[in-house]
Amino acid sequence: MDNQSAITEFLLLEFSSIRELQILHFFLFLVLYLAILSGNLLIISAVAFDHHLHTPMYFFLMTLAVQDIGSVSVTIPKSIFNSLMDIRHISYSGCVAQVLLFVFFIGSDFALLTAMAYDRYVAICNPLHYETVISMRSCKEIIAIVWISSFLYAFLHTGGTFSNTFCSNVVDQFFCEIPHLLKLACSDLYLIETGVVVLSFIVALGCFILIVVSYTHIFSAVRKIPTIQGRKKAFSTCLPHLIVLSIFLFTVSFAYLGLNSKTPSHLDIAFTMIYSVFPPFINPIIYSMRNKEIKNALSKLLGLRHPCMNIFSSLLLHR
Repeated sequence: MDNQSAITEFLLLEFSSIRELQILHFFLFLVLYLAILSGNLLIISAVAFDHHLHTPMYFFLMTLAVQDIGSVSVTIPKSIFNSLMDIRHISYSGCVAQVLLFVFFIGSDFALLTAMAYDRYVAICNPLHYETVISMRSCKEIIAIVWISSFLYAFLHTGGTFSNTFCSNVVDQFFCEIPHLLKLACSDLYLIETGVVVLSFIVALGCFILIVVSYTHIFSAVRKIPTIQGRKKAFSTCLPHLIVLSIFLFTVSFAYLGLNSKTPSHLDIAFTMIYSVFPPFINPIIYSMRNKEIKNALSKLLGLRHPCMNIFSSLLLHR
């Protein structure tokens, strides 16, 4: 590609030119990354090692944790390394890989959250048909479809982005984000990728409307549950899911629909941080700390490793 021969690397956003603040950024991002990594690994371990959790709901949850680890591992470690070494660069091929993998994981997350909404709809509104509609085999087929379609979707975006000729290599973001790369385009080919982005949001908005309709039926069915405990359990699994999905969709919309702005903004960084880091960070909390089955599985998992871990497990799960 012509622009690949002209530009061999990109310069990512530098949070500060002051060395002390760079070190502070390094430690903050490192702690954040380790927190996300440990929280999602706990969910994966709990579901994998407890046969009571080998059900469609927890299979989806384990897959979501895997994807969340993947999405943050594509962006945060490079930013951490750059701050530690006081550098800004990322190679052209590294930027391509970052866009491809990040879009893949983000697309997979949204598609999986949509599938999880349907899973909750069937479980609450049609409980007698749940095992026939949502089986482990159908779950694996759904995951396969999600990953294949997300990879093709990511490949389409990556090709549309890097088919452009870039006039600059300075990216005003802490990773290679598509809107900021399109701002560097010299040719009109960026309009093709812009059209793909707009089309993607139309499809995403349609999925979100379907999810809202599903949750409307779910909340209507929950109101008919005779026991307060039953209603509370249903709401505790559905409301956090809907909140995270809403935050994800609206922040990613603001981040991508502002791609025509040529002036970098602190809001761009804030919205990007929210949609790329907040869901992977909050998912383990809302899906494990509020879930009795996950708590029990983690308690047994941590307790089996060492007697002293019982104390840590009790403090972690009942705080």
